[in-house]
Amino acid sequence: MVEENILKELSAKTDSKIVLVVLDGLGDLPNAGGKTALDAAHIPNLDQLAARSVCGLTDPISRGITPGSGPAHLSLFGYDPIKYQIGRGVLEALGIGLELTCDDLACRGNFATIDTDGIITDRRAGRISTETNEQLCALLQKEITEIDKTKVIIKPGKEHRFVVVFRGEGLEDGITDADPQLDGKKIKYAESLRAESEKSVHIINKFIVRCLEVLKEEHPANAILLRGIAKHPNLPSLQELYKLNPAAIAAYPMYRGLARLVGMSILETGETIADEFVTLRDNFQNHDFFYLHIKKTDTYGEDGNFAAKVKIIEEADQYIPALLELNPEVLVITGDHSTPAALAGHSWHPNPFLLYSRYIRVDEVRHFSEKEFVKGGLGRFPSTDAMPLMLANALKLDKFGA
Repeated sequence: MVEENILKELSAKTDSKIVLVVLDGLGDLPNAGGKTALDAAHIPNLDQLAARSVCGLTDPISRGITPGSGPAHLSLFGYDPIKYQIGRGVLEALGIGLELTCDDLACRGNFATIDTDGIITDRRAGRISTETNEQLCALLQKEITEIDKTKVIIKPGKEHRFVVVFRGEGLEDGITDADPQLDGKKIKYAESLRAESEKSVHIINKFIVRCLEVLKEEHPANAILLRGIAKHPNLPSLQELYKLNPAAIAAYPMYRGLARLVGMSILETGETIADEFVTLRDNFQNHDFFYLHIKKTDTYGEDGNFAAKVKIIEEADQYIPALLELNPEVLVITGDHSTPAALAGHSWHPNPFLLYSRYIRVDEVRHFSEKEFVKGGLGRFPSTDAMPLMLANALKLDKFGA
């Protein structure tokens, strides 16, 4: 990727507008009938747009590497995901509006179900309702306010997800997840990856034990899992790097947190895809870069629910004409990573990427699908190249060199 300082020098402030639509976990694998979710979906608007665009496939990290949502999005925003490794806990905390200090250690939590032997039977506790989550977080916060003179802050997210922040002196990251990442495994405790983090590990593991005591009668949410344990990093903002006035439209906290981390304004929106596109329309004159995130493609991919993933893609397709009526100078529709229903999780497969602009060379792609995008004019390229492509097609990059 091009070095940050070079892009910073080349970036120019203009009135042109960029819209980046991310269907989370969009990429898929063929089902028993030989079709991916994109193949199976009825998406006439996306197909028509693909025929007027230039397309390709992206790798968020590198070929063969399965990315998390954080690094996959950072790549799309033009940040080197290897250089900027950000814990999920920080993103979740920022996403629900917590202000983190330099003394904070943030963790992303899942409520989970364990059996009498401490074996995890459901890492997501049946995707409990957000209302139940709020009640459980209130219970935990009432019972656990401090551990070893370290303040404990517990806040609900959506469904089974929550955030815990440990606030006190001498806390360090460099800690393993307290989450085996699979059902059928025993509860896992945090471990130190460096000597400086041993105090933090001790506090975190005491917290897990206390939570198990408090939640023991709260089936199905009778346990917790913690991951993404991290402190706040220092990233240059999109304003600093690219002279943008960026805004994010995302319903889920983690993605709002990621957007806040890179300097985006967070636009209040509803829960539905329709709500998000209304928010885009209502705020279109106020910003020059919009990141619009659609979550459920990833959710249903992780659930292994192929049919539901197809329906979400079809729902998103309905809003393409209204989006085009806004007439952004650049429109990109892509995924942050692939989440094939066949694998019920993130994968290393490249992502479909579509770029629509006045200044493109339209390729031979005629359908919005992985198979078609293989022959796209952009080829297969690193996700970190997406931002320079968007900026260039919005005429926001000056010439390099004499």
